[in-house]
Amino acid sequence: MQMPGSSEVLADVVGTSAGVLFDFDGPICDVFRGLPAPGVAAALAGIVASRAPELGDRARATDDPMEIHQLSQEGGAALLAEVEAALTAAEIAAVKVAGPPVAGAVQALAAAKESNRRVAVVSNNSGECVREYLAIHGIGGTVDVVVGRPALQPDLMKPDPHPLLAAAEALDVDPAALVLIGDSTTDVDAARAAGVRSIGYANKPRKRSTLAEAGADVVVVAMDAVADALASAGVVQRRP
Repeated sequence: MQMPGSSEVLADVVGTSAGVLFDFDGPICDVFRGLPAPGVAAALAGIVASRAPELGDRARATDDPMEIHQLSQEGGAALLAEVEAALTAAEIAAVKVAGPPVAGAVQALAAAKESNRRVAVVSNNSGECVREYLAIHGIGGTVDVVVGRPALQPDLMKPDPHPLLAAAEALDVDPAALVLIGDSTTDVDAARAAGVRSIGYANKPRKRSTLAEAGADVVVVAMDAVADALASAGVVQRRP
């Protein structure tokens, strides 16, 4: 399903692409479904507070593990490394109990691969947890490249374009011929900065307007719409 009037735009964005980039948490997996993010954040905040007490109040003020990860760099390289390792371990534990992929995600990955498009997962989660999840559910073969969180460089996570440009290089596809499917404004911002088109996946009603306002080329409310568009798209002829 997609928003009214968007069918033709979706078909054009997908049909003219040579590669598809999938965000992980949202379009493919609800990472913290079985191991809730607030509990992970509390554990990370405890590490920050014990190693850098001056950052403790700020760490405890959020239930977003990624925000604490970014905050931890203010405490120095050792703290950043400890928090990142703990976050990665928590993500790996989380994907093991996250349940099945988002409806339509497996079909979208398969359709992208079957149409001879290059496929990457580009995530602010660790590459380790992405690969673990793909392996658990037997869908690793649909993905050519995984670009996870840049090690010890939280400033290079989306919305920075770095991960998308890294994926473009690894896939050997010009950024202008790629499309990113993401469920957050940071995905859309990163895509715009990288010169990549974007499909906003509005898995919550409020995201329909925020993703559109952020500049997504098209917004869908179900991954099935992406799968259908890819299945209907022509096969890409790659250069020798």
